[in-house]
Amino acid sequence: MILTKNIKMADVIHMNYHTLSVLNRFGIVLGFGDKTIEETCKEKNVDVNFFLEILNAFIDKDYFPKKHLQTFSVGLITEYLSKTHAFYHQVKVPEIESLINEMVDSCYTQKDTLILLKRFFNDYKQELLNHTQREEEVVYPYTLSIEKAFNQEKIDTSIIELMETYSIDIFKTEHDDIEEKLYDLKNIIIKYLPQPKDVRLCNRLIQELFILEQDLNDHSRIEDKVLVPKIREMEKMIHQRFAKY
Repeated sequence: MILTKNIKMADVIHMNYHTLSVLNRFGIVLGFGDKTIEETCKEKNVDVNFFLEILNAFIDKDYFPKKHLQTFSVGLITEYLSKTHAFYHQVKVPEIESLINEMVDSCYTQKDTLILLKRFFNDYKQELLNHTQREEEVVYPYTLSIEKAFNQEKIDTSIIELMETYSIDIFKTEHDDIEEKLYDLKNIIIKYLPQPKDVRLCNRLIQELFILEQDLNDHSRIEDKVLVPKIREMEKMIHQRFAKY
């Protein structure tokens, strides 16, 4: 089912409760009553068309209108991606850490193994932080500079100099597969971790890792299929326009 602006926001949650994390990234929280998606977005000053594209892509993995997403501004896209980073570090990673700590504290016979798991996840957390920090400090500021230059009538030489030291294709080659490393972590738990006393904790941990992995995949899709081609085309046009001067 494709979501439209006339659907009630509450029905979105009933359809897929995982969409709560997406709503929060747009500043939309529970308590919207019987308002539609359009009414809620208007109240929160959210671009309803962009919201619908992100939400539909999140719910249906076969739905990915990258051409339509590319019509939205780089600022809008990177703002959403940045809020996704915040969700990882402020919500999802602490949730996973809490489950691992609870498993360690409640276990007596396999504590050493669980402590190793905790260290493994700490290493992954640092890799994720390094990954997102580079995007926040290097990639997104670069894409915003390219969009600004693209929208100006005259190309400043400073942007050409910037493009000589960096490009979106460099980001593409540097873009490490953070999802694959998370898959390895899940595999270790599924295949080799001795079951703790409370099996429910282990099951919840696996579920949270799957949720994070899928969210990371969605995040990378937007970067690779929307942001990268959009900036690449802008870079090309800037070079062509600068060559005329």
